[in-house]
Amino acid sequence: MPHIRLLVFDFDGVFTDNTVVVTEDGGEAVRCWRGDGLGLTALRACGMEFLIISTETNKVVSARAQKLGLECLQGVADKGAALAVVMQQRGLSSAQVAYVGNDVNDLACLRTVGLPIIVQDAHPAVRTAAKWRTRAPGGRGAVREVCDTFAEILTNHARL
Repeated sequence: MPHIRLLVFDFDGVFTDNTVVVTEDGGEAVRCWRGDGLGLTALRACGMEFLIISTETNKVVSARAQKLGLECLQGVADKGAALAVVMQQRGLSSAQVAYVGNDVNDLACLRTVGLPIIVQDAHPAVRTAAKWRTRAPGGRGAVREVCDTFAEILTNHARL
């Protein structure tokens, strides 16, 4: 994993528990795992770059991405094509990119990257595309688990 330079996340079902609360005025709220921020901070200190790619266009995605200091692409109909453009712009090979997803709209990204990761409670249709399935479910520590694992590996690699 030390060769991974960019860690890309889906949002709904990865940063969240895939639940949405809709208020009577049409607003939405989601549940996120507070510990994800500490994991991202530790991994950022190791030099990792991050990106969220979301099919949804929603203020909650923007707000959470901004709070965590993450670049975010929203309203992306073809996540695989968007990821390919990002990789080309940054001069990254598939071996240098990991993607964390949970559902069928993540399949193109999971099949594009060197390290496809799914959360514990991912849809069965994406399980065969993954090389790593987290122990924690989406929105309940999966992002933190991924970050902590990468940070530990990168820290140990730097010591060698």
